[in-house]
Amino acid sequence: MIRHTLRGLVCALPLLALPPSARADAPSAAAPALMPWPAHAEFSDGMIDPSAGFRVSWDNPPSALLEHAATRFLLRADRLISAIPRHTPGTAAPVSLRIICGNDPDMLTIDAKEAYRLRVRPDGIKLTADGPEGVIHGLATLLQLIRPAPSGGAALTLADIRDKPRFVWRGLMIDTSRHFVSVDTLRRQIDAMELVKLNVLHLHLSDGTGFRMESTQMPDITRKSTHGQYYTKAQLSDLVARAADRGIRVVPEIDVPGHTLALLLARPDLAAHTPVDPEPKNKNNPALDPTLPATLSFISTLFTETTELFPDRYFHAGGDEVVSGEWTGNPRIRAFMTARGYATPQILQAQFTAEVEKILAAANRTMIGWDEVSEAPIPASVVIQVWRSSKFIASATDAGHPVVVSAGYYLDLLRPASEHYLTDPEDPAAEGLTRAQTAKRLARGADPVLIAALQNDPAPPPLSRKQRKLILGGEAPLWTELVTDEMLDARLWPRSAAIAERFWSSADLRDVNDMYRRLEPVAAELEITGLHARANTIRMAERLAPGDAGPLQTLAGATMPLRNYMMNRYTGLKNIPPDQIAGIASPDPMPAIRFNAMAARYAAGDRSLAASLRAQLLIWKNNELSFASSGPHLKGARAASHTLSVLAGLGLTALDHPGSPPDPAALQILDDAAARLVQADDMTAVFGMTDFPPGGLLMAAVPGIRSLITPGN
Repeated sequence: MIRHTLRGLVCALPLLALPPSARADAPSAAAPALMPWPAHAEFSDGMIDPSAGFRVSWDNPPSALLEHAATRFLLRADRLISAIPRHTPGTAAPVSLRIICGNDPDMLTIDAKEAYRLRVRPDGIKLTADGPEGVIHGLATLLQLIRPAPSGGAALTLADIRDKPRFVWRGLMIDTSRHFVSVDTLRRQIDAMELVKLNVLHLHLSDGTGFRMESTQMPDITRKSTHGQYYTKAQLSDLVARAADRGIRVVPEIDVPGHTLALLLARPDLAAHTPVDPEPKNKNNPALDPTLPATLSFISTLFTETTELFPDRYFHAGGDEVVSGEWTGNPRIRAFMTARGYATPQILQAQFTAEVEKILAAANRTMIGWDEVSEAPIPASVVIQVWRSSKFIASATDAGHPVVVSAGYYLDLLRPASEHYLTDPEDPAAEGLTRAQTAKRLARGADPVLIAALQNDPAPPPLSRKQRKLILGGEAPLWTELVTDEMLDARLWPRSAAIAERFWSSADLRDVNDMYRRLEPVAAELEITGLHARANTIRMAERLAPGDAGPLQTLAGATMPLRNYMMNRYTGLKNIPPDQIAGIASPDPMPAIRFNAMAARYAAGDRSLAASLRAQLLIWKNNELSFASSGPHLKGARAASHTLSVLAGLGLTALDHPGSPPDPAALQILDDAAARLVQADDMTAVFGMTDFPPGGLLMAAVPGIRSLITPGN
């Protein structure tokens, strides 16, 4: 037998008492904080002491990949165990972990065997998997079973878990063009993805702002299109290998024919409009000329070079947001369209897409394109990534296309995890504008073509069984106009963990309160095992308020940043991340989320929560008095802190003097803050918006304050 032994101390996440036997196909308040939630789970009373570490044994000699997976598990378990205080020295022996792994020739494909069974008993642990990816997933679940014991130190929950994913494609998309993302930062995301069972990293490598891959075939691209910030071929090969070692596929994206300004700096002869302006008003607009044979030759060379670095079967060729005027404004391209009977730019793009698909097929790759490419007939083999509206889930699957769903999962919109969690990849009605919202945006001069694509009212009917079979899964994109390398961990996590559950677990899991109950300890686990979200956020706060960052962090715990592109407007559409509190505020401020949940229970009659509510309200009310920091970037924060103090005062009055009328001026401030929250959810409100809340912050505690003042409403 092959064995690993690692001793440690203990972790930091709550363990709740379980009944003698608890079946939990859906989690209960007493269940461990597993995320994604397994397909089937049973828990028993009792626990194992893992403080002496684990002894791993294999029924068959493990591959190098499995050896690496076991080593990572042992190191992570040691970190988690060491983070839990222990009252007395441990005397336990190492816990036996037996792993039985089947062979999987389809590993790192969409046909990979990902199922596993995990049994944790007093006499040891048994992990059985159909393939290596199942082992990786089972070890991730086992880590989440490590909790604090009631008497101190770590405990391992007794469990019997049978698990497999709902969807085969569970991804994150990271835009590396608009703000360059360092290799170390990408490595951290890969490690975190492994722990929540995400299995696709989609790298957006090119856009108007920059091209991020070294090209030895066309060195002018490296010299002129990368602005000195790019990944070498060795770095990309290392990232691909690191991901593969964790059961994660890496899919590259080189966006054509639009979003190509960076490439056109190296090849201006291929532009739809010349000369190429290196600093246009909108860097997303410049497009390739699809009528030139040299354009397809260029794409063929570039894509072939890219496939040598990325072995995955899938290749993303973009295809989104091609501005019609880029082609119709060129007389030669218009004449080309007329001669061939192409009535619209969409038909021209469909012909271009078909040629790109041939290039990729010749390289044994399956093309992915954003949903614009499906607006005219293209080969059915092209995978459609739906982003503008969920209605394209219906139209793309109806045309026979496999689909990856991103509509409803855009992390850069800064929506809370709860909204993403309640969006299902098989729901064609989940995301899109209503007719009323459409009319508003058109009245404000929005592009009618774009608005027509975003409208989803009336929504399509539910998918047929045949259509559902074409849903590969989903991806959560993070576009980085307002995200620096330092901000990336916190903008991706922990929301990506909640989305990972939506892609893995049953569609019936829709309890938002329980999702948040589990999300907080999972976020702590990800931090302990490698993420820098909290550390980076603290560093940013200390930079804004040197020596006095505590009040800033307290304010951040009660507020949320503007969402649905309002933050882009707030920063002046300059793609400059806000160097202020809005850059560190979270879409999911856990202190406010906990407060709102307690306040709702209090209003429903649970008076035992009064002391906890009062303690939080006093912290927020007095935070204004502590806010001594000043500076050009803290003016909005100070104003927001005052608003929070007023709202907290309202809550305290409601607690201490039930039934007394609230102060009218303070109540007006509450009403204004509540209206801001409603406005933030309106995708049409952003256009022409000039009146922003101080600091770009929304008051996240408004629902809780409101429920204290008007219980039952």
